[in-house]
Amino acid sequence: MTRVAAIDCGTNSIRLLIADIERSNGTTSLTDVVREMRVVRLGEGVDATGELAPAALERTFAATADYAELIREHGAEAVRFVATSASRDARNREVFVDGIRNLLGVEPEVISGDEEAALSFAGASSVLPILDGHQVLVVDLGGGSTEFVLGTAQGVTAAKSVDVGCVRLTERHLRNDPPTAEQISAAEADVDAAMALAQRDVPLEQATAVVGVAGSITTITAHALRLPEYRPDDIHGAELPLDTVRAAATDLLEMDRSERAGLPYMHPGRVDVIGAGGLVWRRILERLRELTGGRITTATASEHDILDGIALSIG
Repeated sequence: MTRVAAIDCGTNSIRLLIADIERSNGTTSLTDVVREMRVVRLGEGVDATGELAPAALERTFAATADYAELIREHGAEAVRFVATSASRDARNREVFVDGIRNLLGVEPEVISGDEEAALSFAGASSVLPILDGHQVLVVDLGGGSTEFVLGTAQGVTAAKSVDVGCVRLTERHLRNDPPTAEQISAAEADVDAAMALAQRDVPLEQATAVVGVAGSITTITAHALRLPEYRPDDIHGAELPLDTVRAAATDLLEMDRSERAGLPYMHPGRVDVIGAGGLVWRRILERLRELTGGRITTATASEHDILDGIALSIG
């Protein structure tokens, strides 16, 4: 058994997983020791400026320092730090890389969209039986990018990362609270263009099941289930009709900030961007239903994603 620490640093949040990995007889199991998430909004303004803001870096470094202490406290033997969309896009990412290296003692990896997609699929597929007999499309809806990964129980067959996410589209289009019809239309056009780009590499029409991962999708699922609080065990593996998910996503998009903030399962750091998350997930599912000729009728949510994939990749 090996104790590892995985850190996923995205556009909106930074997450830590300390887990015990056991490999025997060709199988691998992952047992959580610590799982934490902080909303630091590293990607704040990156879409417009092309640079990581000093305040965003400060928030991210503070969370990393806390994570470093937890890693020492729990005796992790190996650490992998992965950074995704915001860090890929920033001209000054070396400031970020140097800061993380100094705090954590490991080299942070600013990974490509393709590697991000593969890690997301590995994390989701490690715990969901839905893979059996299916061509599963895993959709990882992040703050700055969204990954489309098609695969089977044997692994990934095609993947593409595109630049639409809840933070990026909020900053780019959804400036009113709630957004106007014109803003929604402009954001949907970005999603359609991104899906057309993804389809060049990923045959989306071949999917027979869809799994959504990351905070926007799990929060939309919590809203669809009308949970009294955020309950990962209820959210994970929840398979809901597309119309139910669409209605929940639309509801969040059309609410104002105070209404979203009052929901018992809403993380404070998602209040201002969950409307865009709802828009992206709604439009993706609408297009998938069209592309598959109505074959896809449900969507499954997973609480296990790229963070689990990072942990499984260590050692």
